[in-house]
Amino acid sequence: MKAIFYEEHGSTDVLQYDDFDDPEIGPEEVLVDIKAGGLNHLDVWTRKGMPSPEELPHIPGSDGAGVVSEVGERVTQFEAGDRVVVEPGLYCGECEFCRKGEESLCVDYKMLGEHVRGVHSELAAVPETNLIELPEHVDFVTAASAPLVFQTSWRMLMTRAEIQQSDSVLVLGASGGVGHACVQIAANEGCEVFATASSEEKLAHAEECGADHLINYEEEDFDEAIKELTDGRGVDVVVDHIGEATWDNSLSAAARGGTIVTCGATSGISPETNIPTVFWKQLDILGSTMGTPGEVDEVMTKVFDGTFEPHVREVLPMSEIARGHEMLESREGFGSVVVVPDSDYDPGEYE
Repeated sequence: MKAIFYEEHGSTDVLQYDDFDDPEIGPEEVLVDIKAGGLNHLDVWTRKGMPSPEELPHIPGSDGAGVVSEVGERVTQFEAGDRVVVEPGLYCGECEFCRKGEESLCVDYKMLGEHVRGVHSELAAVPETNLIELPEHVDFVTAASAPLVFQTSWRMLMTRAEIQQSDSVLVLGASGGVGHACVQIAANEGCEVFATASSEEKLAHAEECGADHLINYEEEDFDEAIKELTDGRGVDVVVDHIGEATWDNSLSAAARGGTIVTCGATSGISPETNIPTVFWKQLDILGSTMGTPGEVDEVMTKVFDGTFEPHVREVLPMSEIARGHEMLESREGFGSVVVVPDSDYDPGEYE
């Protein structure tokens, strides 16, 4: 098969698209003919070695969709020809957290494309438990762009922050994968949504996703803008997946008794924290990672029925994977980047 892979960590120069051994499936695994794979910032970090996967060469890619080609002898839910979408979270099913239904807290939690080989290849061996049936009316590109960002956003807002209709929610980086998913989820719950982005074009995209108030962080400090828009009160919930560059401003933008929820730190992992701000305003700071199988099913159902719409900025052949990584790193455009095996890529289909 052809696959995207790298043999060492580094810049986009290490990315290759070439022949790779076909995967062998175990008794509880499914061989998927991948039709589309979604890119995430996680792919960039892993390429750089933060963290390093368990073995090299490494095939990246946490998100994918395709058609079942072969099933293991113990597989009962799928058969050859089924359309499926990949859910990337791997868990042991036996630890105290898994037994409580909190699989994303598993003591041995791993992810396809991060810790083990992923799905940016023509074929991928995937555990049966990591596949979701893909309805006929949903195309592979849309499906491949959704699982990681929408489950992450759903758990952050619905489970961890427990947003309510009366809440005000600030979403940083609202034009990216997690950002545009969070805007849609908060808007769907009836929240007042504030969104930040770096250009008027990206802000217009956030508005289309449901944002009520738009803040260009290149032109003003977003925390000061929030105070002005809320008469000094601040917002109930801040979604900060940016990290070091925004952390202090996020604490400032939160209302007394407010919540900061985070799933990532694309600008840096070690921000300074003004501790008196945390205790004086009695802030809740919540971490969140991925989602449970139930949360994945819930949010993907809403993607499939059109309640939420994954936005795709570009569809590229897998041989142009370096370009995809560059788009993520430069924050060019808005929405997700999706790659398609060269053998299936038809440029006219994605214009």
